[in-house]
Amino acid sequence: MDKFLIEGGKCLSGEVRVSGAKNAALPIIAAALLVRGPLEISNMPALHDVNTMLKLIACMGVDVKETGDMQVTIDSSAINSYKAPYELVKTMRASILVLGPLLAHFGEAEVSLPGGCAIGSRPVDLHIRGLEAMGATIVVEEGYIRAKIDGRLKGAKIFFDTVTVTGTENILMAATLAEGQTIIENAAKEPEVTDLAECLIAMGADIQGAGTDTITINGVSELQAASHSVIPDRIETGTFLVAAAMSGGCVTTRATRPDIQEAVLQKLIEAGAEIETGDDWIKLDMKGKQPKAVNITTAPYPAFPTDMQAQFAAMNCVAQGVSHIKETIFENRFMHMQEMIRMGGKILIDGNTATIEGSTELKGAPVMATDLRASASLVMLALVVTGETLIDRIYHIDRGYENIEEKFQQIGGKITRISATN
Repeated sequence: MDKFLIEGGKCLSGEVRVSGAKNAALPIIAAALLVRGPLEISNMPALHDVNTMLKLIACMGVDVKETGDMQVTIDSSAINSYKAPYELVKTMRASILVLGPLLAHFGEAEVSLPGGCAIGSRPVDLHIRGLEAMGATIVVEEGYIRAKIDGRLKGAKIFFDTVTVTGTENILMAATLAEGQTIIENAAKEPEVTDLAECLIAMGADIQGAGTDTITINGVSELQAASHSVIPDRIETGTFLVAAAMSGGCVTTRATRPDIQEAVLQKLIEAGAEIETGDDWIKLDMKGKQPKAVNITTAPYPAFPTDMQAQFAAMNCVAQGVSHIKETIFENRFMHMQEMIRMGGKILIDGNTATIEGSTELKGAPVMATDLRASASLVMLALVVTGETLIDRIYHIDRGYENIEEKFQQIGGKITRISATN
């Protein structure tokens, strides 16, 4: 099992190119199942989760070709199976995203109940209830969701009592080929949902309201071949900006989108950072200063993202002052803080709230990554504290960050991957 060995105390400075967003790429890959013809996807991140999703649709007979740098072409014309097996689905919860497209296009789907995440309950019942409202017959048995439909799905009015990103995406994709109009209320507003909608519109879908809490889809009889470029990863962008702030450094992120980073940028400004932006870049400069502690409450977009909570916890560990972090999305997302305490972090946890007292006395220690964003936060903390840190179980980080050690090396971080074969 690979590990990271990190020498701390570095000031991060330079430029980083941001990769395509994993959380946009995965549903767009699933959307390729809606059309018998090629979907060309560019700005595709080279990540473990993306490879798993591509393997999943390939095992159904779908043709998957790498057609260029960061570009994949997917053609489902020769699909011969509508089953997503446990062996692949168990490693990644986003696999559930093939359910809606398979059912809408081919009239049946058999998808294993998903796994792949330790940060809390993310039930699939909202997906199932939405598809049932559209006329699907669904049973859950032997660990599989088995769904069928006679003819086409029917448009319906669907209200999510809890905001769900993947639930919104699954129903959105299914509704594109449904008969009649579907209205999704209390829909997720994340940029990744909007990116999926834009891809579907390029394929011929009739969609209004993506990016708001009400999405209206008028079903069409078929979709066409298309091409789409995945949006930049806003979480990767935020990760490098926060790491720069922690170190007192100056980092510019390239090939990114400032307009989908507002909540994170506002908190960085509160921490004392000077921020400049252009159409596709963001520059953060701390002028060598220690960041100030900032309070965080996570909530669905456009509020502060839960996927940036761990990174700001790392910053607050080395900041001036006391901060409070409240996690409202997942009930089990403070596991990284126990590892930060091993490094000297002064953290008290009470339910879904953590109180952090900043300190300049943290030191490197052996720690273990517990989930994707926790992995990143431990890398960030290790880069700025005194001494060496050995981070175990870094396979988590490879699920969502492309070449993270190389990118940190480019801006002055001393980080080495120790291969399990060494």
